[in-house]
Formats: sequence, structure tokens, C-alpha cells
Amino acid sequence: MALDQYHHGVRVVEVNDGTRVIRTVSTAVIGIVCTGAQALLSASASLGVTPRILGAPGLDNQAVTIALVSIAQDLRAFVYSYAHDCTTISDVTAYRDQFGARELMIIWPEFEAFDTAAAETMTISAVACAVGLRAKIDSETGWHKTLSNVAVNGVTGISADVFWSLQNPNTDAGILNAADVTTLIQRDGFRFWGSRTCAGPTSLFAFENYTRTAQILADTIAEAHMWAVDKPLHASLARDIIEGVNAKISEYKSLGLIVDGTAWLNEELNDQASLKAGKLRIDYDYTPMPPMEDLGFQQRITDSYLADFADRVNAG
Repeated sequence: MALDQYHHGVRVVEVNDGTRVIRTVSTAVIGIVCTGAQALLSASASLGVTPRILGAPGLDNQAVTIALVSIAQDLRAFVYSYAHDCTTISDVTAYRDQFGARELMIIWPEFEAFDTAAAETMTISAVACAVGLRAKIDSETGWHKTLSNVAVNGVTGISADVFWSLQNPNTDAGILNAADVTTLIQRDGFRFWGSRTCAGPTSLFAFENYTRTAQILADTIAEAHMWAVDKPLHASLARDIIEGVNAKISEYKSLGLIVDGTAWLNEELNDQASLKAGKLRIDYDYTPMPPMEDLGFQQRITDSYLADFADRVNAG
């Protein structure tokens, strides 16, 4: 499947019971006759798209977040969730410790924006901004770029004071980022600051784009080779599939979406019994594009540039 055919859809699921809007956690999680979050699982069959960017602004407490993560793992999607009911940095870091999924990013605090109808500044959901910005970045830049350090349109403030310094990690923002929490900053506009998932710093999926790269590669490579299913299992079929996977990896490499990768036949997994049973296993590896999270400059003072001072004067 060509890159421009990879679709990121947004499905808005209204959680309701008749005409009364449901704002309870149980309905948001379980739904009524497979509504609420569970309705996301049927989006592909009913709409022809699979949700990849998930959030439940205003309802995303621990229970809802856990339910969304479970659904995200089934859909190969990613969840953006707020540090619900947290008012201090210690609250936020403790809340984040309740999760360990690579498919989840915790965000705190909220954004503010001016409401023209109410003629006053209102708090708006950072999660709602995150899912919208994520879709925009995917479309304009690519899924290899994280949410962090991109200006957010339409916001005028942040709901809590978050001390941040570009050159000093010992700040509120630094503490939150070290705890794998994405926060909000003001610098040339308002921005999300942080790229980490809840998988933890030692995980292979510590960054948002590492998880999403794995998901997108898995989907695109599988979908691009549906044609091969139920074909006669000749050696040439295996070669064609390997060539197809390597072509997709080469395409993503040339676009700067991944560093590199390769596909091959795993002989140990393709023994006589497996092949006789109609099973073919192709291995591939890849290196996702790392986000440049930590930039350091080493400053050195020297007098060496004065050594030829007289020569430069005489050269006039």
C-alpha cells in the first residue's frame, strides 16, 4: 500500500442513552450494546477505516484510560490521556505510575482558550488538542515526528503554572518529562513538551513514534501482502513477499520515516512441518527514527585563535 493511501481516520463516538448524554465512566468504558469506547472496534467494518488516534477528553480517568489502552492494543492505535484529577506535579507522577503501556501518553495540564460566546477564557482539553495535532502532523510531516515541540493553534494559555527552561532539566517540565509525562509550555506559542510513552525509559518503545512506527509497519506490510494469502506456496512466492517487504522498507527509508530495515526467510521457523501446514514465516527488522530529545553543546574557551595575531596584522 502506497504511503499516501495509509489513512488515519477520526471517529467521534457519542456516548448516550436515548437523548440523554451519558457522562458516567461505566458507560464510557462498556457502552450500551457495544457503544462508547467499544464501538471503536467496529469502525473498520462499518466505516471502512480503523481508528489509530484515540482519546476521551473529559472522561479519561484511570478506568477509561485502561479500557482505551486495551482497545488500542487490538487496533494498533495510540491513546492520549489526561492526568485525571491531578493538581500537583507529585500527583501527576504518581498517577502516571499506574500505567505501563507503550500505546499510552499521559498529558498534564490543560490548555486555555478564549470562548467568544461566553466572552471569557475557558479551560479546554489538552487531549482534544493532542489528537487533532497528531492527525495534522501525520498528514503534513509524517508519523515519525512526535507530538512534542509543535505549535498548537487556537490556545491562549495553560491551566497550571509549569516552570520550564530550555537549558535546565531541573524544572517542573523536566520532572514531568523524566516521569514520562508530556506537559505544556509557552515558547513561540504554546506547545506539547515530551515524547515519551508509559512503557518506561528502558523499553524499546519509550518514544511515541517508536510505538507508532511499529504499528504502522505491521499494518502496512501485512495489508500490502494480502494478495499472497492462499496462493500456492512456491519458493518464488516467498521470494516475492520478501522483495515486497524490502521494497516497503526502502520506501520508508527514502522518505526519512525509518532509519533502515531488512526482511529475510527464517529457516528455523519454516521447517517441513510448518510448510506442509501451509504456514510461511518472514522475519524483518527495522530501526525507527529517533527523536532528538536531548541536545547538548560543549563550550570551550581557548586562546589558540590569538596565536597568529601578528601574522594577521602584518597581512593587513
